[in-house]
Amino acid sequence: MILVASELGEVLSPPVRRIREWPDGAIDVEVMLKNGWRPRPFRQFILKVHSRCNLSCTYCYVYHMADSSWRGQPTVMSRETLAATVHRIAEHAEEHGLPVVRVVLHGGEPLLAGKEYFGHMAATFKDVMPPDVTVQFSIQTNAVLLTESFLKIFLEHGIRVGVSLDGASVVHDRRRVHADGRGSYDEVVRGVKLVTSPAYRHLFGGLLCTVSLDADPIATYTELLSHEPPAIDLLLPHGHWSGPPPGRAAGADSTPYADWLIAVFDRWYSSPDPPEVRLFQEIIYLILGGASNTEAVGLTPSSLLVIETDGSMEQVDTLKSTYEGAPETGLNVLEHPLNEALRHPSIVARQLGLDALAPVCRRCPVVKICGGGYYPHRYRRGSGFRNPSVYCPDLLRLVQHIQTRLRGDLERLDAENDA
Repeated sequence: MILVASELGEVLSPPVRRIREWPDGAIDVEVMLKNGWRPRPFRQFILKVHSRCNLSCTYCYVYHMADSSWRGQPTVMSRETLAATVHRIAEHAEEHGLPVVRVVLHGGEPLLAGKEYFGHMAATFKDVMPPDVTVQFSIQTNAVLLTESFLKIFLEHGIRVGVSLDGASVVHDRRRVHADGRGSYDEVVRGVKLVTSPAYRHLFGGLLCTVSLDADPIATYTELLSHEPPAIDLLLPHGHWSGPPPGRAAGADSTPYADWLIAVFDRWYSSPDPPEVRLFQEIIYLILGGASNTEAVGLTPSSLLVIETDGSMEQVDTLKSTYEGAPETGLNVLEHPLNEALRHPSIVARQLGLDALAPVCRRCPVVKICGGGYYPHRYRRGSGFRNPSVYCPDLLRLVQHIQTRLRGDLERLDAENDA
């Protein structure tokens, strides 16, 4: 069943005029360019190929949080819009000399676009992209509609598959539900079993799990491990200072999410052959002096652009959790080159690293690791995004715990080498 407006919530209140909030009016891109600053080109493109979903997950930032723009979006990205999108990506890659671009097929639920859509999409990229540019495709799905016929198309075009699974059935079925409240665990696991079968196993990109404080962390991790994923993404629920996530009281010193994640980290870190858990590995890379490949932690400039079904260029779509219209740029692939989005002040703000952070963050001893936290999680109504993350105490405790574990192991190795 495809969700319609009546199934997703109450009628919206009249729009409220928003006051200026950072970075509104705070960034003069033209002056920055004259002074030598240069934006980082986009390398990852999230294509919203379908704007509706067959589930109504309780924590979904698209349908159940502040932004309701999905209601005005075309259901499917048309072939005309898809063609314009591919041409803009090809133009951008050629102009900036990019050897690789990543294309993530997203929604809503992207499988609602139908099997033929993905074959046409892949053929369009093949016809249009410069021959020296590699396109890495992936799709993020709830797997309810996943069938072998989809997987055969993904196999033909090298489209890797990531699946959202929130742990054991008792937890998953409370949160990842159909519009009528039915759980989806059995359907999702059926899809996971398909993509992990021998013929398609190499397409499996891993599992995405949103942390739930009412779920046992080790039981959740054990459930995820039972599907033998090559990678696990543990995501913090989306929230901010004006709409805190469950169990995270804004301003409180408690660390419920760090406690949950540390339990999983200790089990993961002590295992002889664990899967990649991206959050933990990114923090370890940063502690050791490397750079992050994710916006969740670290100061690496964002290089991601979202293309909606109508061709609108948007910032990271999780900004929909903050306020109505938050991801919008006013640009569209049918009319504008991608370079114009690189000059949009709100996109520039996510490429400024340390300069985009609140003063209290810049004084923090773990700022280069935490990076101020995920950008949408910094939002506070009235001041905008120049705040610490609403998860600040959790991030500090998690980073310091991992630092302690690493330091102990490195000191032990040094002692063994000196012996």
